[in-house]
Amino acid sequence: MSEYAHPEVLVTTEWVAEHGKDPNVRLIEVDVDTSAYDQGHIAGAVGWNWQTQLQDNVRRDLVDKPALERLLAQSGVSNDTTVILYGDNNNWFAAYALWQLKYYGHKDARLMNGGRKKWAAENRPLITEPAKVTPTTYRASGPDQSIRAHKEEVASISEKKKAGHLVDVRSVDEFTGKIIAPPGMTETAQRAGHVPGAANIPWSQAAREDGTFKSVEDLKQLYQGKGVTGDGEVIAYCRIGERSSHTWFVLKYLLGYKNVKNYDGSWTEWGNLVGAPIEKDLAAAAR
Repeated sequence: MSEYAHPEVLVTTEWVAEHGKDPNVRLIEVDVDTSAYDQGHIAGAVGWNWQTQLQDNVRRDLVDKPALERLLAQSGVSNDTTVILYGDNNNWFAAYALWQLKYYGHKDARLMNGGRKKWAAENRPLITEPAKVTPTTYRASGPDQSIRAHKEEVASISEKKKAGHLVDVRSVDEFTGKIIAPPGMTETAQRAGHVPGAANIPWSQAAREDGTFKSVEDLKQLYQGKGVTGDGEVIAYCRIGERSSHTWFVLKYLLGYKNVKNYDGSWTEWGNLVGAPIEKDLAAAAR
């Protein structure tokens, strides 16, 4: 993994097996399937529910700083703890949680490369007993707005008022407007399509079959082949911000792009905005 721009943000399953119980390391599992943790998790890991613990259940927003401080303290995380995140679906929501930790200033947060998929494929042990945690005191900083995009910034790039790239990381069917959301997903929008000017680079194309990230050369070919070179601001979006967190991680830490933001409002915001322009053309998917 030394080929990546910031290899320090990734650990292997072997590293977790050797260091997961170190006193200054906290494993945290975050899954799309919020019941997965109870069915079996890595020993010592705390489970976070993205629906109830990482999103404000009244406003459409991230949890605020005090709520995240409480969650981290209850999870046994101090400001100097090394947090290792992993989950299902090639680390969708693990990356979403890492992005939020960085938004609120946690210094040492990393992904386990390959997530649950690779750990299970290697027949490594999973347990059902919840982790025993000693609560801490945690003080967050931020928020760091340099890694979060809002609809106004997306519109500025779409309308070419400023230089930059929009990366729609959803499936081709979502991008072209054939469907509004993947089957079974409840968060949705009134309209289907994509933000005008966005390049469609599905998040899954950045991962190998075993769930680990592709090589730097493959990633460069993937993104630069669609014109996303890192010149100017790059904003990634999906439906609610979790898949685009995965792409944000790739662009910022693996390829080393300097100015990358995650638009967590994503299509459930843009597709509901009164007056917001959309495209549905099939040709755009091939740009």
